Order: sequence, then structure tokens, then C-alpha cells
Amino acid sequence: MFYNNFLKIGNLTASNSFSSIQFLRYTKIQQQQQQLRCFSQFSLIQKSTSQKPTFNKSNFANNKRLCLVLLPLTGVSCAAASQLAKTDSAPSSSTGNQRPAVDDIDSSNMSGPDPKAAQSIYEFTVKDTHGNDVSLDKYKGNVVLVVNIASKCGLTKNNYAKLTELLEKYESRGLRILNFPCNQFNSQMPEADGEAMVCHLRDAKANIGDVFQKVDVNGSGAAPLYQYLKHKQSGTLGSAIKWNFTKFLVNKDGIPVDRYAPTTDPMDIAKDIEKLL
Repeated sequence: MFYNNFLKIGNLTASNSFSSIQFLRYTKIQQQQQQLRCFSQFSLIQKSTSQKPTFNKSNFANNKRLCLVLLPLTGVSCAAASQLAKTDSAPSSSTGNQRPAVDDIDSSNMSGPDPKAAQSIYEFTVKDTHGNDVSLDKYKGNVVLVVNIASKCGLTKNNYAKLTELLEKYESRGLRILNFPCNQFNSQMPEADGEAMVCHLRDAKANIGDVFQKVDVNGSGAAPLYQYLKHKQSGTLGSAIKWNFTKFLVNKDGIPVDRYAPTTDPMDIAKDIEKLL
């Protein structure tokens, strides 16, 4: 009797173990299939359009693999992506603290030419940090680098130093750097225009070129110049500016010829500047 009961218990245990193994195998297969669906969707998007792929954020909101797929393409650091995620999950009442949405050109918001119809940056007029109008045709014949700057960003120190170095090296040969302070990314440009901005850059020893009035670079309120730049040089996964220190390189004819991610070191652009000078 005891022996028979022992055999029954042994058979039951073996059966349960086999079922557990089957369940684990099934779970692993399900995970693999989910991964394949994730990356298959990405591949299908690439094949179905001649434009760069876009993602529906709601489909991937809880997918940790998104970081592995997107960040190498955008060039945005994980720290920056983390900040963007925080602003998405806890939006502030101030629009400056929210992550800017991918923008469409809003012709009702323009004070200059239609960004889609403009032929060069020379058609635009902007304001310097003191509020004075500046026609960009003053830069005719120069190679221009346009940068959206911020004072409290993790990229600030390196970009200030390298932009200063870049200008010192090429200014005499015709390089001009146009800096547009922007507070749209986690409110990392709190300094006011005018003397406060001038003092900030002086204290930071950032001799980075011409400084203009603070602007929005994304959304319906984006500066017309930035609407034009993004129209001519769309970034990875859409035209929206991804973070502080996105850079646009403009040739001597005033036409944007390249765009660089926020994490691109300014001195790495030197070889492209050399070709245009």
C-alpha cells in the first residue's frame, strides 16, 4: 500500500514538473513572438514608405525595447530620453516644460515668408537678444551654423567650449554661428533675453557667435526660420527638434545642407565646414 501511494505521488510530481516545463517553454515562445512582432512592425514601416519611419507612441509606450530601437537612430542620449519621458508622464501647466509635439508648419504664425516656399535663410528676419531686427541676408557669402542653445543642459558645457573652439578656428575664413536660446526642453534655458543672456554667456566664457532672441523651435509657435530649416533638413523619425543643441549647417547660398543630432560634437562638423568654406 505504502509503495503504491509513493509511486502515485512520484508520478504526480513528475507530471507537474513536465507541465511546468511546458508552460515555461510556451511563455518563452510567446515572448519571442512578441519581439518578432515588434521588430516586424518596424521593418514593415520602413518598406511601406519612401520616407523615414515614424512610430505611434501609444503602441510602444510600455515597451522597454523602444530605447534600443530609437536612441541609436535619433542620437539622443538615454539621459535626455529619460527627461523627455518625465515631461510626458507629468506635464506642467507651463508649455515650456512639456515635450514639444512634432510640428506642422502654421502659416498663420509667420512674420516672414512661407517656410515651404522660401529659397534660403536670407529671406528671414529675426530679432537679436536685445530685440532688434536682423535680416539674415547680412550673412550672404558666409557658411552658417544654426544652433538652439540652453544653459542648464547636460550638453551645455561641451557645446559651449567646442562651439567657441570652432568659431576661433574658422571665423576668419567665413564661418558664422547663429545661436537661438530655447526653453522648450525641460525649461533648460531660464535666462532672459538681453543683458541677462549676454552676462550668462560671458560668465560661461562662451564666445559662440551671434545670439538672438529666445524662440520656440517646435510646435505651431515655432520661429519661421526653424520651420524652414526643418522643412529643408528633416531629422530621424520626423522633423521635430529632438533636444537642445541640434545643429543646422547652411552653405554660402543660404541653403541648409546638413543637420546634426544634439549629441554631435561641434568639432566633428569641422570636416563638413571645410568643404563649404
